[in-house]
Amino acid sequence: MENHYKLLGVKPGASTAEIKKAFREKAKKLHPDITGSQNAEAMQRLIKAYEALSDLEHRFRYDKAYEAYANRKNFDYRTWLKEKGDPSSMAKLIFYELLHLEEDRAIEIWRENGGLAFNFNKHMDREDWMDCQYILAEELDKKGFSFEAFKLMTALLDEEMRRPYFRLFTPEIKLYLKALVKTRLRSQVDDETWIDCMESMMGIGFTKRDEAVYKESIEKTLRKTEVPA
Repeated sequence: MENHYKLLGVKPGASTAEIKKAFREKAKKLHPDITGSQNAEAMQRLIKAYEALSDLEHRFRYDKAYEAYANRKNFDYRTWLKEKGDPSSMAKLIFYELLHLEEDRAIEIWRENGGLAFNFNKHMDREDWMDCQYILAEELDKKGFSFEAFKLMTALLDEEMRRPYFRLFTPEIKLYLKALVKTRLRSQVDDETWIDCMESMMGIGFTKRDEAVYKESIEKTLRKTEVPA
């Protein structure tokens, strides 16, 4: 939307006389009879601005319309979600930050709102919460928070087995989760938590051979934690 005040070179509070004077001065420089037809379009824009501001009723309607336009143009989605502050808005804000490569900010907001206790599925459409949770899990793992990534990813895979969404991408999720367990998770958790994690890997789509490995790991950990008689 054209800013007629800027085009005429006057302030929003300018008087009708000031608007007329500004129009005349600019019209002299743009009029086709003086400068030729190359400025015809600029002259039409100038006339339109003058007609909108020189009449008080037209000016009032223009001011209201431009104010609404400026408010929309300056609308900050991130600030709006923060100010709302409800769980649904926070879920959308976390997703927004992740999609705009503000991973640290997304993780910070997620932690402030309960971390693992925050349920995206209660506050977003199914497709959005699954995408958001997957991206968040990846970013947590990259930053060394593999246990939290594991919890998010296993919950996601469990939901995927219940009702597929990722479909062709599901094998990659399984491979990612297996690599996380194999190379990064163990050093971050104690024995009891490790057993819980291995139990979480059961029944979410892994092969019998994989599950046998996880069962064996549980048994070894249990034997290691047994108190000698």
